[in-house]
Amino acid sequence: MKRQSLFSVAAIFFAALLFSAAYANDPKYGGSVVVTVPTDPGGLNPAVTTQAGVHLVCGSVFSALVALDFDLNPVPDLAERWEVSKDGRVFTFYLMPNAEFHDGVPVTSADVKFTFEEMLLKYHSRTRASIGDKLRQIRTPDARTVIFEFSRPYAAFLQLIDVTNAPVMPKHLYENTDALANPYNVKPVGSGAFKFQEWAKGDHITLVRNDKYFKTGKPYLDRIVYKVMPSTATATIAFENGEADYFLNPPPLDMKRLREMSRVIVTDKGREGYATVETVVLNLNNKPLSDVRVRRAMAHAVDRDYIVDKVQFGMGKIAAGPISSLLKWAYNPNVEKYAKDSALADRMLDEAGYKRGADGVRFRLKAVYPATYAKVMEVLSDQMRQIGIEFEMQQMEFNAAVDQVYIKKDFDVGYSSFENGPDPDIGVKRTVVSQNIGAIPFSNGAGYRNPRIDELFELAASELDKEKRAAYYYEAQEILARDVPYLWLYEPQSGAAYNADLQGMYAWSAKSNVYFAQNAWWIDGKKPAGNLSDTFGQRRLYFFLIIGAIILIAVIAILAKRRKRRS
Repeated sequence: MKRQSLFSVAAIFFAALLFSAAYANDPKYGGSVVVTVPTDPGGLNPAVTTQAGVHLVCGSVFSALVALDFDLNPVPDLAERWEVSKDGRVFTFYLMPNAEFHDGVPVTSADVKFTFEEMLLKYHSRTRASIGDKLRQIRTPDARTVIFEFSRPYAAFLQLIDVTNAPVMPKHLYENTDALANPYNVKPVGSGAFKFQEWAKGDHITLVRNDKYFKTGKPYLDRIVYKVMPSTATATIAFENGEADYFLNPPPLDMKRLREMSRVIVTDKGREGYATVETVVLNLNNKPLSDVRVRRAMAHAVDRDYIVDKVQFGMGKIAAGPISSLLKWAYNPNVEKYAKDSALADRMLDEAGYKRGADGVRFRLKAVYPATYAKVMEVLSDQMRQIGIEFEMQQMEFNAAVDQVYIKKDFDVGYSSFENGPDPDIGVKRTVVSQNIGAIPFSNGAGYRNPRIDELFELAASELDKEKRAAYYYEAQEILARDVPYLWLYEPQSGAAYNADLQGMYAWSAKSNVYFAQNAWWIDGKKPAGNLSDTFGQRRLYFFLIIGAIILIAVIAILAKRRKRRS
């Protein structure tokens, strides 16, 4: 009887351990997450801009027809399913039946149609450039069905229409208003996992749980706070002290140290859907930058190896053009490259007729850039000075710099971090085709015009055979490398760090920093106390399991010993 009792106790205890372990892996509800962001977004309408800071916040407020998994395949979001015609011209989407905006108004096909026609195709540079000239019409046969009809096939449509390129906006709040001045641009109403609560300009943005989110059971967190921390040093300290839980793009110098902290997880996942290329924008409408010989000389003056090694501390790859090497199928590695060669650059500028003056300066260029890119611009300024080009540095707040470069066009040299997106037609095309020249943020800011480039991107967009599409992009990259409308510097290998007690952070999305909030949860249902640099702060669950395992082993050993004695 004693032996049976001991076995029963051991079995019950072991079952309890298994239950506890299983329960620990189930999402818990509750708690807040503080996310560090370097700048205050200029607004919170993601349908009229491609600014990353806007989409970082609004990815939790709004929804789109689809999202993208780690392989860049579409997965359901507002659309529960879809159909594509064999010729790639007609896309039919069926909306979730229970989706509604945060003010209780149902999301319908009319909202989708309105968003595309009145906002995305007018103001969103990526979506406008991708489909603006080939979308024939949008039909809404009923409230839950929306049909896109193209004049010719469009291969990248399902990769385009996620929440960063096609957030669905509430028609009832924007119809018959100026989309750029609507009051809901600063107090957004979406259909996403979290609702807007407050925006303290320059300090923080707070979102709260949407209890009526159409994805049943989600989200798990109560609150998301996006804390503005312009200084990366301040952000690093705040993260280590537990004042912030999610640290996007930590400085390269800090990454190694963060990886060694026991209560921190560092990852470079979740950037597959961006494929970013850091880029210097050259205003081709201004002399002497209108001269391709000058642009080629400047390309030879840039020491990209130094920028990657010293500014990025090795966390990057030298760029050969506008298409990132992450898009392997479309990337052409064999284009003309411009190795650092100041002597050659000097000769090229002399031959172009731009001689040095008595002060050693050939000409001066107005360089406009956000403060976040100050280090790389200072390095570029030094490198250009070596060949007699003087930068007149104008460092600005992010949104002011965007306005100066893309709206006012008052610059010679600018700086942008261009996202390729999951397809060159989505992120690259907008920067080089002539029909996307205009007062649109993150568009063809260089003012570059080349009829063959326009033609190649159109051919690629309508070609359903991937190998043929790649051939068009290969040729386009060769032309762009010769014309040098931009100085493509490097592909950043950015990462993120977050508290190890946060679960579900990088579960499925190629844009995890935008989608994380609908899946994230605290392992104990609340934020743990303590400094993240404290290596002794281990989770209580692990301690419980270890002690339980020791007790169980001891019980089994005692039973085995007794049985041996009696036998």
